[in-house]
Amino acid sequence: MAETATITRDDVIEALKDVFDPEIPVNVVDLGLVYDVGVDKGDVDVKMTLTFAGCGMGPYIAQQAEWRIAEIEGVEDVNVELVYDPPWTPDLITEDGKKLLGLD
Repeated sequence: MAETATITRDDVIEALKDVFDPEIPVNVVDLGLVYDVGVDKGDVDVKMTLTFAGCGMGPYIAQQAEWRIAEIEGVEDVNVELVYDPPWTPDLITEDGKKLLGLD
C-alpha cells in the first residue's frame, strides 16, 4: 500500500490563502472568513462564511476554496460549507488583512 501524504490543518489554511473574494484584494483567511477546518486523513471539511449573507460571489468563493484544497497532495474528499452564524464582522480580519486593506 502506498503511503499518502499527511495533511494538516495548517496545510489547508496555507492553501486557502490562495483564495480571494474577487471584490476584495485579501485572501479568505486574512479576511477572517474561515471559521473551522477539520482534517480526517484525506477528508477535509471547511466551514467558512462571507462578508455578508447575500454575497453573490459565495458559490464562486466556495468552489475556488474546494478546488484549491483538492490540489493538496493526499486530499481525497473536500467539503466546503458556507455558514452565516456567527455573522462575519470586520473584527475577524487578521492583522495581515488589515495591513492589506490599509486599516492598520
